[in-house]
Amino acid sequence: MTEVSHQQWGEVPGQGPVDLWVLQSSQVRVEVLTLGAIIRSVCSRGKDGQMEDVVLGYDDLEGYVSDKRYLGAVVGRVANRIARGRFVLEGKEYQLDVNNGPNALHGGLRGFNKAIWLATAVKDGVQLSHTSPDGDQGYPGEVQVSVSYTLQGETLTAVYQAWSTKTTPINLTNHSYFNLAGQAAADIYDHQVSISAQSYLSVDDTSIPTGEIRGVEGTPFDLRKPVLIGPRLKEVPGPGFDHNFCLSSPGDAWTERHTARVCHPASGRVLEVSTSQPGVQFYTANFLDGSMTGKGGARYGKHSSFCLETQNWPDAVNQPSFPDCLLRPGEEYRHVTRFTFTTV
Repeated sequence: MTEVSHQQWGEVPGQGPVDLWVLQSSQVRVEVLTLGAIIRSVCSRGKDGQMEDVVLGYDDLEGYVSDKRYLGAVVGRVANRIARGRFVLEGKEYQLDVNNGPNALHGGLRGFNKAIWLATAVKDGVQLSHTSPDGDQGYPGEVQVSVSYTLQGETLTAVYQAWSTKTTPINLTNHSYFNLAGQAAADIYDHQVSISAQSYLSVDDTSIPTGEIRGVEGTPFDLRKPVLIGPRLKEVPGPGFDHNFCLSSPGDAWTERHTARVCHPASGRVLEVSTSQPGVQFYTANFLDGSMTGKGGARYGKHSSFCLETQNWPDAVNQPSFPDCLLRPGEEYRHVTRFTFTTV
């Protein structure tokens, strides 16, 4: 049995009030904001029985309004990067705002993470909906989008749905940063990770996929068996993991697959993720630099947390060999991701 409650949490000037929804089961407590459909906290038990908040975030609304790192937020219309912010669709070229080096990232300068979503109670949770107008951030078509978060026991399920009036690329994910030792812990070097992927996408120096699908065998990206994150980060080129792991192949049927498992042996906390999406971006918070003050005054530094962003493959709109990311009029976009919080 999940208890669901909500209250006003603040107001964004010129945008309106923001509510905080609380989903509480016997094992897990989840807080969700109507701003950005943000997962503000997830409290789960360690093997000592202590509840700890394992999601990075802010103490107040102002933190989220000014946040530039997508903490806990749903990102869209297109998560991850689009090369040079450009794509061609049905013979027409679209130019998006460039907000990440030479590329467009996570939906643009004012993506879904900065919108205030409309919330309605559903069984065991909350459904958030948002209308993205035609031309929003440069994208074609009016898009109706919804995300429902439901909590059953120890499993938080996110269901993403969308419909569009014109053909548009779409790729929705949640950008929660996790630390299973607790959101204020310094790093994730003592966490073990496994990801059920035989291949990953190689990227150029601006993090755009080169188009090559590389096998993980014999590389630092082979996470098929549990690996301690700290030592493995020393073997990964660049500042850390920020790569798409391929969970299925283009054209594979829609189905939920086990995606990843992260374990923090000291506390006993385990996070397992499954998804219907064809990829997951494993990101080790390489660009957090200690300048952000989070919950309880915590300073969030490099490698302080990890993200498992279930998604379509990055830049799919420009890479015809990647899984299709286009949503056409009359079609429904629908994906499911589950986060299960247990102890060993």
